[in-house]
This record gives sequence, structure tokens and C-alpha cells, in this order.
Amino acid sequence: MMSPAPVPGDEAARLAELTDLQALQAPLEPALTGVAQLAASICRTPIALVNLIGEHLQHLKGQIGLGMAVMDRDIAFCPYVICGRELMQVPDAQADPRFHTDPLVAGEPGIRFYAGVPIISSRGHALGTVGVMDRHPRRLSPPQQGALSALGTCVSALIEQHHYSRQAEQVTQRLQQMDDLKQLFLRNVNHELRTPLTSIRSYLHLIHDEDGLDAATQQRFLEVIERNSDRLLEKLDELLLLASLSAQTVAFAPQPADLVTVAESAVSEAQTKAWHKHHSLTLYAPDPALAWIDTTRMHHALVHLLDNAIKFTPDGGRITVTVSTDPVPSVAIHDTGIGIPDDQAEHVFDDFYRTPEAETQAIGGIGVGLSIVKKIIDLHGGTISLTYTPGEGTCVYVRLLAPLARPASDSAQ
Repeated sequence: MMSPAPVPGDEAARLAELTDLQALQAPLEPALTGVAQLAASICRTPIALVNLIGEHLQHLKGQIGLGMAVMDRDIAFCPYVICGRELMQVPDAQADPRFHTDPLVAGEPGIRFYAGVPIISSRGHALGTVGVMDRHPRRLSPPQQGALSALGTCVSALIEQHHYSRQAEQVTQRLQQMDDLKQLFLRNVNHELRTPLTSIRSYLHLIHDEDGLDAATQQRFLEVIERNSDRLLEKLDELLLLASLSAQTVAFAPQPADLVTVAESAVSEAQTKAWHKHHSLTLYAPDPALAWIDTTRMHHALVHLLDNAIKFTPDGGRITVTVSTDPVPSVAIHDTGIGIPDDQAEHVFDDFYRTPEAETQAIGGIGVGLSIVKKIIDLHGGTISLTYTPGEGTCVYVRLLAPLARPASDSAQ
């Protein structure tokens, strides 16, 4: 009966590094198969492998002559190599009590000789092995042993280089995304701020330059100026709020409150915008639905969500707001709008992100609304998610914490 393979003393840290490097998931096979071919050629063996050893399985990431992708952790020689942390030779496996009952020795392919070296990472953990096997008892010459050890060092460098290259690529992609967002933000802000400013300036010139304007015309011009001033202040307030939420300096005072009351207030505020687009806006809610919330911040978040639903729903659509307490206090806002494809849904809560549909349809905004909402919900310890069903529309789910107990820091005041 085969005994369990030994486990290295640094097993937890070793497995953690394999995870950090994503070595078991990375597509390393072409390069590591080349290493296996080189090992087989140098050592003149029919079988060679580059083996990364996980928690339960051995992952043959590069091999020649064995025909396996994975095998059990307790099989064969490699687990002994990562414990010994140095080159190990087994001249005759059939005569070795550790291996004579091993499936690879007792059965096909009838291994008799094995030699392997550990793949030691820069952190000092043995991640796996580079090994060679033969069906006849034998030994490696000193030059062959040296070459095998060198290949082990090369594999460690390849794994880490692949990891750092992937990280660099991700950083480059993220920097490009940030640059794209910056350009989009500047373009949107330029439009959203310049347009009302241009309007204000134009009407001020009219009031100043035109003699004999009647009182009604002057009043109409002043109303346009006031409306555009309010629009400017609203955009600036949004940017300031986003900045304070990002810096975690925003005022936040949660307490047990009725989520239904907050939802009713948000729906009431949104009714005028919905009416202008001929939407039906309906609230379904129990009474009450207690949650641990900052009512001002939560009202702001729900108004943003409703504004978004109204903007992205064609005229004559339906928007429903449902407040629930099962299993936790929550709000669902369902619209019959144009929706958000799955490949964009993960980005809609990013700062300054605007969907291609918003751009092509010239729907106003600077791309901070949903980002602000996400940060407000995060402040509450809640979650927000979005689903889109073609032909039916979008549903945004907000789930909050029930006011079961006042936080210790609050109750101690």
C-alpha cells in the first residue's frame, strides 16, 4: 500500500505563493513544454516534465512522454523533491521502499529511474519540480545534474516573469482606461458646464444690450438664467460630493429610519421629470421598513437612481419602485428602458463612466451619478447590483442593513 507523500513545512505559504502568481491557471504550457523537451534531450530520457504541485493535485504544465495533465498529489516522486529542496535521484524505483508500490512504478509506464530538482521561487518556496524519468535503472552524470538544476532555476524565472508581465499589462490597461475616463470626463464636463454658462452669458448680454425690453421678457430671460445657474450648481455639487465620498470625508449620520418614507420622498421628487416623459412611476411598499440609514444620503441615492431610470427609458415607459423587508430592507427600481449589456454592467458604477448608448443618444450627464450612489450604499454597509433582461428593461437592487442594534461607537456617545 502506498503511503501519503510528505508535506513541506512551509506548505501554507507555498500554496499562497502559487495562488499569488496564478501559476496553476496561467497558460504556461508552451514554454514549459519546451523546458521538458530540453531536459529530456540533455538527460537522454524518454520522459520529462515540469510539474507544479498544488494542494491536492500535481499539475504537469510541461511534459514529454507521460501523457497526463494532472495526477494525485501522493503519486510518484515530485512531492519528495519539494520537501528535500535539492536534486533527488532514484536509481531504481522498484528497489526503493518509498516508490516500489507507486502506480507509475508498479504499473504503466513502468518507471525505474527518476531525477528531479525543485523549482525554488524568489520567496524561497518550492513550487514544483523539473524531472526526468526512464524505464531502466540508471544515474545522471554530473553535467546532466547541473543542467537539470539550471532548468529548475529557469522555470522559476519564467513563472515569475509571466506573472509580472501579466501584472504590467493589467496596470497598462488600467492606466489607459483611466486616461480614457479622464478625456471623457473633461469632454463631458466641458459640455455640461459650458452650455449653461454660454446660455447665462448670452441672456445677460441681451438684457444689457437691448433697450426697451418689456418686464415680461426680462422676467423670462432671468428665469432662463436662474435655471441654468441651478444646473451649474447641481453639477458642481455632484463633483464636490463625489470628491468627499472618495476621500471619505463626507458627513454621514445613520440611524434607524423608515426606508418607505425615504422612498416616498424620492418618488415624489422624481414625479415631475417622469411626467414630462409620459412615464408611469409607481411605488409599492409595506409600512414601515426600518433600516439603518442616513436619510439625506439615502434620499440622494434613490433620486439619482430614479433620475437614471427616467433618462434611459423611452417616452411612455414604466418605472416601479418596490420596498421590501424580506430578508433585509431593500429597494428595487425596475424600468422598461434601453438597458445595459452585461459587458458594460461592471463599469456603470465607476467614476465618470458613461455607456456608449448615453454618448450616441446625447443623454446628458457627467458620469458620476451611479458612482455616487455606489459610494453612498457602501457607506451604509449595503450592496447594489444591476440586472438587465432584453425586452423587459433594467432592475437595480439596493440591499441595506436592518437596525437590529445601534453600533457600539454610536451607543457609547
